[in-house]
Amino acid sequence: MHHRHVGLWAVAWASAFLVAARAQTPVPQDSRYEIRKEHDPDGIGKFYLGREIAQVMSHHGAPWLERPEREKEEHTSKLLPPLKIKAGDSVVDMGAGSGYYTFRLLDFVGSKGKVYAVDIQPEMLAIIRGRMKEKGVKNVELVQGTESDPKLPDAAIDLILLVDVYHEFSYPYEMTEAMVKSLKPGGRLVFVEFRLEDDKVPIKLVHKMTEKQVLKEMESFALRHVETQKHLPWQHVIIFEKKAK
Repeated sequence: MHHRHVGLWAVAWASAFLVAARAQTPVPQDSRYEIRKEHDPDGIGKFYLGREIAQVMSHHGAPWLERPEREKEEHTSKLLPPLKIKAGDSVVDMGAGSGYYTFRLLDFVGSKGKVYAVDIQPEMLAIIRGRMKEKGVKNVELVQGTESDPKLPDAAIDLILLVDVYHEFSYPYEMTEAMVKSLKPGGRLVFVEFRLEDDKVPIKLVHKMTEKQVLKEMESFALRHVETQKHLPWQHVIIFEKKAK
């Protein structure tokens, strides 16, 4: 999981559609989705509420996720502090990829907290496992989810962070339903998406989302839009809170 930059197509692709991973996933038959023959070449031809779902980056893109210039381009160090994650929290790095944010989240939850690193690709989780061993990290739990289920415990999570990944979910409704179920009452769902509203953001169109579209896709769930942070150069940070019953 994760995004692609228009200037970095040297990143190798094992499979744009991750056929092997998808073959293991039961395919929900649902009228929520529309398949179109005419579509963006960087999308999968499947649409949800008018938005085309983007192709997924394979594990061969991991070096790009860890590129040195990422901080300069995205100001990644400025993302987490305003979220006010507390020591002892249980948080999720959804679509963790190579673990770029997984280990940064540990700085906030501390030794008594926990980070779930969720990805559908075992190769990505293997990269994180290797880094855990190098760093002597014990409080990261690796979770291999499916396209429609992140495999998280019910009502146990304080915050789920989705950095440039939601737009690649093949089953965004099912995934959101499962994520909301895993949140504690008052738990937060945080979308970090490249701004489609800004033509100057150098990312392919299907890998960008408008704030309006994210809000539209969350309307069906027991979520309250708390705020949208706009302090990052390319991305908006759209924060929802799970409503108490």
